[in-house]
Amino acid sequence: MPLTPVSWPAVSTTGSGPTVTEVVAELERRYPPIWAEDWDRVGLVLGEPSAPVRRVLCVVDVVPETVAEALDAGVEMIVAHHPLLLRGVSSVAPTTYKGRIVHQLIRAGVALYVAHTNADVAAPGVSDSLAARFGLTGLRPLHTPAPGSPAYGPGRGIGRVGELPRPMTLAELTRHAAAVLPATAWGVRAAGDPGRTVRTLAVSGGSGDAFLADATVAGADAFLTADLRHHPAGEHLAAGGPALLDAAHWATERPWLDDLAALLRDAPGVETLVSDLDTDPWTVHASTPAVDDKEPRP
Repeated sequence: MPLTPVSWPAVSTTGSGPTVTEVVAELERRYPPIWAEDWDRVGLVLGEPSAPVRRVLCVVDVVPETVAEALDAGVEMIVAHHPLLLRGVSSVAPTTYKGRIVHQLIRAGVALYVAHTNADVAAPGVSDSLAARFGLTGLRPLHTPAPGSPAYGPGRGIGRVGELPRPMTLAELTRHAAAVLPATAWGVRAAGDPGRTVRTLAVSGGSGDAFLADATVAGADAFLTADLRHHPAGEHLAAGGPALLDAAHWATERPWLDDLAALLRDAPGVETLVSDLDTDPWTVHASTPAVDDKEPRP
């Protein structure tokens, strides 16, 4: 959907850029917090609203390593996909994992903003960026919000379904996915007939096994997402559902950071950086050579 241009304050001769409040306003114009799921925690987490922002780091996860990146880069703001404080806490003491991060950011004067499920459902949003890695066309939502919900609207919804530029076998598509997605130790694994032809692909950034039935209803030949579980995946395939591709959670959401950075880069005085630090928790992968590729050979 076309976006209305936003007026940003001119950069002053002292080098100050827009304020935290003004950057937040731009983010919330694209990703309104009201679109987030009820259980989610999005919006401004830390930061003085009147503080100037010259440089922003876009990350998937707020972890010690990405915080160190932010401090080394001298940014004034981090925009993250995953909430740091998703569940209630009774302390942010620096003796706790999350408390140490909070104290580090406050001491350094770094604001923290989160766009999570409100960015997932947006159009364009997280899954549009993922779909673009595969060149999908004719995009439509995989799972549409219920009419009357705040997120309901044209093109909005979780995941995307589209057509590949050319048909591929599942085995070929799996190798292609590993090539076009950010590299991780997890890689990409697939479930289904390796020789199955895939023309229509459904994708959903992040955990997606709640949308297995939606992929079937959408008529997809395959569904690429993350965090697929043994029993739901097996039952889905036994019921004749689309083939499955399971990638690392971080890898399916990292593509969105480029589009997020482009959104903020359009603001005069804001330099945007994207973290390529792999924050997927899985760091070692091994497999038996005999099962690496089951595609029938001539």
